[in-house]
Amino acid sequence: MNLYLHAPWPADRLTEARAVIADVAHHSDHLIRLACNVLVTHGETPGERKDACVLLVVIDARRPIRQAQRDENGEVGQ
Repeated sequence: MNLYLHAPWPADRLTEARAVIADVAHHSDHLIRLACNVLVTHGETPGERKDACVLLVVIDARRPIRQAQRDENGEVGQ
């Protein structure tokens, strides 16, 4: 177990990251990416860390699609 989990702030960050991951439909890709990085680094179980890694791959894989959609719609600087 990670020694940092005994301090209140890392436990709070893990709780927040899990809440973001549990409701990905309502959060930005940037926030999801941050939450995944927290869980990849500090997740309590190998399964939690692996799931966060997989979600990072999914989020990164759809980034070009979103950029292409913005380009088609003439959106700039988003």
